[in-house]
Amino acid sequence: MKKYTVMAKNADNQGKWFVIDAEGVVLGRLATKVASHLRGKYNPAFTPHVDTGDWVVVINADKITLTGRKWDQKTYYRHSGYIGGLKSITARKLWEKRPEDLVRFAVKGMLPKNRLGRKMFKKLKVYSGDAHPHEAQQPEQVAV
Repeated sequence: MKKYTVMAKNADNQGKWFVIDAEGVVLGRLATKVASHLRGKYNPAFTPHVDTGDWVVVINADKITLTGRKWDQKTYYRHSGYIGGLKSITARKLWEKRPEDLVRFAVKGMLPKNRLGRKMFKKLKVYSGDAHPHEAQQPEQVAV
């Protein structure tokens, strides 16, 4: 009997939809769960160089928690490209301004840094409240 390794192909991925409620969940634990679903790591046909992941909708992003003193000590940076153009914002101020971005930044850091990672990241939808416009896809609820 011939033994071979099964490699997933782009056409094989059906792409299910999942909803994850972020209320009261620690940001890092939420991000690992979301990144795992986006990559498709739980899928038996997981192949690192193929997008075998699913679509993920995160609701209640404004109700996440951070441990320790991260609300005031964790800093997010961006640069304009000009000299002296480094801007920084703490996690608390970012949460007050755009709470969805806390989840997006955490998940993006856990995905591959290449074309495939950017493609996976587009399948993440984050919302502040508990309502989302993806009910037509009949997403499954995932516990964190």
